[in-house]
Amino acid sequence: MLIGEYNLTLDDRGRIIIPSKLRNDLEDSFVMTKGLDGCIFVYPKTEWEEISKKVRSLPLSSKEARAFQRSFYSKAVLTNLDKQGRVLIPQSLRDHSGLVKDGIIVGLDVRAEIWSLEKWQEMDEDLESSYEDNVMTLGGEML
Repeated sequence: MLIGEYNLTLDDRGRIIIPSKLRNDLEDSFVMTKGLDGCIFVYPKTEWEEISKKVRSLPLSSKEARAFQRSFYSKAVLTNLDKQGRVLIPQSLRDHSGLVKDGIIVGLDVRAEIWSLEKWQEMDEDLESSYEDNVMTLGGEML
């Protein structure tokens, strides 16, 4: 299970160190792709395969489905960690997320998200101010 919030720093080669607490759950290989709200989605390979089945099932007759598939898959990269626990973030994903130096990786159960520090701080403020309303609207009974 991917949980927690961890600081990260992009090195001169465009790599980050994945925190040790997340490494086992990301498995030997994992997928990074363009996420929502300006982040990078990180999926363990097994979870990616499940999502990919759903994306593949979208109708080819739908212009929106084709556009989504192109964007979703073209930005995706199957990768793994080096011996020091680092991973290279492709330039296209760094551009999408605005990640230049400092960032955050957030565990969200079956996926992680990589954020630039600035975007995460803005998002986190919004999350804090809307937390109780969201709990009551979406998941009050689950807690």
